[in-house]
Amino acid sequence: MSSLLTPSTRRRTDAELRADLRLRRPLALVATFGGIAAAVSTLLVCLAVGVVGWFLTDAGAHGTPSGALRVGALGWLAGHGSGVVVQGVRLTAVPLGLTLLFAWTTWRFGLRVGDSVAEHGPDHHGLGDGERDWTVPAATGLFTLGYVVTALVVATFAGSAATAPADSHVVLWSLLLCVLAGGSGIAVGSGRAAVRMALMPPVVRSTFAMVRMLLVVWLGVSALVFAIAFLLDGDTALNVMSQLHLGAGPGVLYVGLMILVLPNATLFSSSYLLGPGFTVGTHTLVTPTVVSLGPVPMFPLLAALPDNGPTPAWTPYLLALGPIAAIVAVVLVQRRQPTLRWDHGAVRGLAAGVLSGIVIGILAGLAGGAVGPGRMADVGPLAFDTLVHGVTSFGIGGLLAGTAMTWWQRRRAKVGADGLADEAAGEGVAMDSAAVTGPSGDSAEA
Repeated sequence: MSSLLTPSTRRRTDAELRADLRLRRPLALVATFGGIAAAVSTLLVCLAVGVVGWFLTDAGAHGTPSGALRVGALGWLAGHGSGVVVQGVRLTAVPLGLTLLFAWTTWRFGLRVGDSVAEHGPDHHGLGDGERDWTVPAATGLFTLGYVVTALVVATFAGSAATAPADSHVVLWSLLLCVLAGGSGIAVGSGRAAVRMALMPPVVRSTFAMVRMLLVVWLGVSALVFAIAFLLDGDTALNVMSQLHLGAGPGVLYVGLMILVLPNATLFSSSYLLGPGFTVGTHTLVTPTVVSLGPVPMFPLLAALPDNGPTPAWTPYLLALGPIAAIVAVVLVQRRQPTLRWDHGAVRGLAAGVLSGIVIGILAGLAGGAVGPGRMADVGPLAFDTLVHGVTSFGIGGLLAGTAMTWWQRRRAKVGADGLADEAAGEGVAMDSAAVTGPSGDSAEA
């Protein structure tokens, strides 16, 4: 009787219990909550910074805690491209440092959501066989829904007729963050990205690796050039800070604001190095060949701007950095992933350069905007010209590097094959000689 009441089942391990619990997690709940958590986590950071900034400014003598929270929420919305109206002037420039923080956080939450829904849909054998799988699209859609709804709630409560954040921009930027950062995180965390990448042709995987390497190299070069220009005229930046007469608390906040726009400054530098340059106000232009500036705001990072008037004779040579960066990136990747086919080498380098130029052009379009009244409503890189110059510079450099590396790798392979053939021929002659003379050294005929 007792054997009927207690079935003979073994005790499950902790790993098996965790796997069973993961299978029972509803995808809809996990993905939606993940999107809400990704939005709320960065919102809480901005709210905390708003309150801390309120105390640092004047020890809370003016304003209210609710006002400080509203400022923090408006800063969070500004990182989503909402813009804000300050004393009747609309500011549309996006602090890309905040946006990068949001993208990284969204990516991390996407990884956790992907890990939680990994057991939904087909197993890895079915995925490898090409079985249809909607796990990642469904999770990304629900993740995005939770994030966007949270952003709209924040915009509704934090916005007012005086500040007027653009809700449509918040929705658009939230969609981009969730699809690009959150969706890729879900794909990687669930293991789907690895399966899909394995099914791609090697030439496509190599091209994406070159694009990633080229973007890292180019943005690193742009940041380095900006840092050198800023340090060379660091006295001007210190002079501007002293003229602002900021105390310790406001000074800390001001430095924090400058850190948030460092990605913008890097993209300004990128457009400058590619040739089109950027504007710092209406009817201004800063390029390696032309510098035409008017009065600029008292902002320390602007100390990196070149002097107004004729440019030095060496600055046009900075335009060579674009093709050089493409050459370096393609060489680094093709050394690890060699090819002996001319078409693969040329196509990979050219496609990587073109795609990287398009990405840099899009990023340049996001780096500018209105930062003040009047002529300061036109500040930013020349995005379309940057895209065209980037595609041209990177494309030429990538094509040359891909073709040259393919020639070099083919030559090495040929030399290696000739060496093996000579070695094999030498071994064959020695064996024939041994067979003719015999083991005692006498001839075979004797």
